[in-house]
Amino acid sequence: MREREEVVAAYFGRSLEALGRAAHDPEFLAATRAAADAIGGALRAGGKVLIAGNGGSAADAQHVAAELLSRFARERQPWPALALTDPAVITAIGNDYRFEQVFERQVYGLGQRGDVFVAISTSGRSPNVLAALKAARACGLVSIGFTGLNGGALAALCDVALIAPSHETAVIQQIYMTAAHAICELVERDLG
Repeated sequence: MREREEVVAAYFGRSLEALGRAAHDPEFLAATRAAADAIGGALRAGGKVLIAGNGGSAADAQHVAAELLSRFARERQPWPALALTDPAVITAIGNDYRFEQVFERQVYGLGQRGDVFVAISTSGRSPNVLAALKAARACGLVSIGFTGLNGGALAALCDVALIAPSHETAVIQQIYMTAAHAICELVERDLG
């Protein structure tokens, strides 16, 4: 029993330590603020937010879209945000084209200049997310990336990159969801 508690305590310790590094990292804080500014600016100008990721990151994309479209902490008008995770769309594109194009084709079909594309990949190497970032750039979208310390390929394609100070997938996800919540709070404060 004690060993199991130690495993749990060690996980919490790693999470807290990484969150502490993020909370005191000027570059990470500046990137979080820049992401909020980009999203707020796009929404203020009538644009929308498109969000994509695979697996757990797909669920995180849905979570962030829900916070923006519904509300985070304040009563307000809904904002246009869409997670590019619809199973029918993904399987249609994957079947008719390739899985590497499931987000790219949606960015081309739904994105417009001035919108924001949020790419989520803990590894920073997901081919379909990288292809979507290239499409976002071609369409004139502002691109924001959430990744971890190995996320160089993704970070290089983003206008704003939030690089969680961890190599551990679950801890990276916790950090970028904390950052996403901070972004939602800033956007709600700015747009009212």
